Amino acid sequence: MTLPKIISTGPVEPLAIDILQPLAEVVVTSNPSQEELAVLLKDAVGVILRGEGLLTTPVIEAAPTLKVIARSGVGYNNVAVEAATARKIPVVFTPGAGARAVAEASMAWILALAKRIFYWDQQFKQGNWGSRFETRGADLEGATLGIVGFGRIGQDLARLAAPFDMQIVAHDPFVPVETAQELGVTLLDLNDLLSRSDFVCLHAASTEENRGMIHRAALKNIKRGAYLINLARGELIENLDILQEALEDGRLAGVGLDVFAPEPAEPHPVFKHPNCLTAPHALAATQGSLNKIFHSMATDMAAILRGERPRFVVNPEVFD
Repeated sequence: MTLPKIISTGPVEPLAIDILQPLAEVVVTSNPSQEELAVLLKDAVGVILRGEGLLTTPVIEAAPTLKVIARSGVGYNNVAVEAATARKIPVVFTPGAGARAVAEASMAWILALAKRIFYWDQQFKQGNWGSRFETRGADLEGATLGIVGFGRIGQDLARLAAPFDMQIVAHDPFVPVETAQELGVTLLDLNDLLSRSDFVCLHAASTEENRGMIHRAALKNIKRGAYLINLARGELIENLDILQEALEDGRLAGVGLDVFAPEPAEPHPVFKHPNCLTAPHALAATQGSLNKIFHSMATDMAAILRGERPRFVVNPEVFD
């Protein structure tokens, strides 16, 4: 018997294939363009969107046998959810599965930037022993950590930072004060958080309301010498120019960027700044987090293909 197909726009972990294999064949495409997806999905029952994979309304409408759309992550802004809902196609995602890995990466970048680890490594390898007298790292003890977006990731980061004796504040209009208080965290509006924080970590969702929330005027209000780290979505920052300006005039002491808009990131002068650390949207992709993400995603896809209700679905109204 020939199995139906699930098309993926990027590599799929073996454990997910093991879960899905009894129900469908997983086919990875090397060309996830809209034109190619429209062809591949004509007889597919599922699609997995990885990396820069995008699923637009025309492609969904051109896929008559499509039964499930899956995102290997928490974000789903690359899916035309309304079009999927109109077709009664569930969109599954994996909220929380990679939260701890992202929080750990955020903590790692706080330490790397504050302690200037990459700078010292370069200076030593260049034979500049005297550089130890030329600059100083920063302390975490007594510093204020500002977390923008206090969901699963933000709360995990607060737990990780607490033993460093940091003062922790957060901005999230959707989180109850009691939740923050249980973790010893004070909720503030965004401007207050920026003006008080020595480290600002972005962990907010990408929505129309949040797009460009870190803009030129906001950075004028930031505490001088602060560090800004973005492991959420590139769209949260107005553009890279404002980061370059803030690094050059000293308002920002350092920047850590794992996400960009668009992706893959286009070249920009800020990437050459010695106090800017970058990664290709990779820091959440630990083996442990990928196992959790793909197990959750594949289990929910399999449930739908068996006619059952999934655990995590963006548009639950399709089951009504």
